[in-house]
Amino acid sequence: MKYKTRKDIIFIITYVALIIFALVNFESILKFIQNIVNIFSPFLLGIILAFALNVLVNFIERKVFGKVKNGKFWSKIKRPISITISLVLVILMIAFIMNLLIPQLKNSVSLLTESLPEYKEDIIDILNRFDVDEDNINKVSEYLDNFSKIITDYIKDNSKDVITVTTEVATSVFEVVSKGVITIVFAIYMLAQKETLTRQINKLMDAYLKPRIIYKIKSVATMANKTFSNFVTGQCLEALIFGCLCFIGMLIFRLPYAATISVLIGFTALIPVFGAFIGTIFGAFLICIVSPFKAIMFIIFIVILQQIENNLIYPRVVGKSIGLPGMWVLLAVTVGASIGGILGMFIATPLCSLFYALLTQFVNDRIKRNKIINKVEEKA
Repeated sequence: MKYKTRKDIIFIITYVALIIFALVNFESILKFIQNIVNIFSPFLLGIILAFALNVLVNFIERKVFGKVKNGKFWSKIKRPISITISLVLVILMIAFIMNLLIPQLKNSVSLLTESLPEYKEDIIDILNRFDVDEDNINKVSEYLDNFSKIITDYIKDNSKDVITVTTEVATSVFEVVSKGVITIVFAIYMLAQKETLTRQINKLMDAYLKPRIIYKIKSVATMANKTFSNFVTGQCLEALIFGCLCFIGMLIFRLPYAATISVLIGFTALIPVFGAFIGTIFGAFLICIVSPFKAIMFIIFIVILQQIENNLIYPRVVGKSIGLPGMWVLLAVTVGASIGGILGMFIATPLCSLFYALLTQFVNDRIKRNKIINKVEEKA
């Protein structure tokens, strides 16, 4: 008894000491964790990409190639073919979206350049209506006339800064590309060798862990896989619904670039809850070049549609598919965005769903255990 008490005291002292150390060195510990995450970010992203692509790979293997008889040759090539088709489909989708957006953006910039004289007249007309001094109107007119010259002079005066920024951007692009390649290669390896990896992890657990702990880990892993798969499926369905509703609404209100903007908004809607606003900014810019009034109409329409989507569509489609109530979906996305940005928004919902399912299971097991204990005590 004394030994147990002494052991508990040592444990409490050690626990308190670690907490004090963490609080005193909080910034250093946080910086260390950020550096570790930054180093391993390609592999973490590769795991997420592998989980996302695994849904498509499994679908192709079951539905497309499921009826083909399994032989030695077919069993070897089925997985690589499924992975290749999945990657090609994703690349084609991104290429299709870029093919829609880049020419449209080019045309919009050309249209903006041609429309500058008209915008200048509109601005001067508005200033005249508000009885602005003639000197100020002349200054504004002169500034608009020399708009391109001002930009050129700024670049000349700050050429060193521009070169520095260009170098930094080029370096950042190289880092993004290199990390992207590592992410894709790692994801492909995980998908191609997922059975081998599972077997190796099981072997490692069998060697060092107790059967009860192994059972719990496997239960959590199975639940996590199911949760993430359902989330990816539900998120894609929700993005498709939102993009279609946006297209229909833009046709009804006769807003320009309906197809292009709807595809973009549907694609950005893959980011939970707040993703559509990213596409809205780009869409509003395109429409504003044609008509500022229609751009305002578009923003109001998207805000209303986003409220409908957040409160009705998203919780029912995505929340239902992962077994998470709408309130917790919104909370998870908000917290995830504040911690990890866009990536945090995407990961937070399935993680919250996993914790929610585990907590529900734990509470239910606890209630059952308490009922059994109460019945035993009543009989006694």
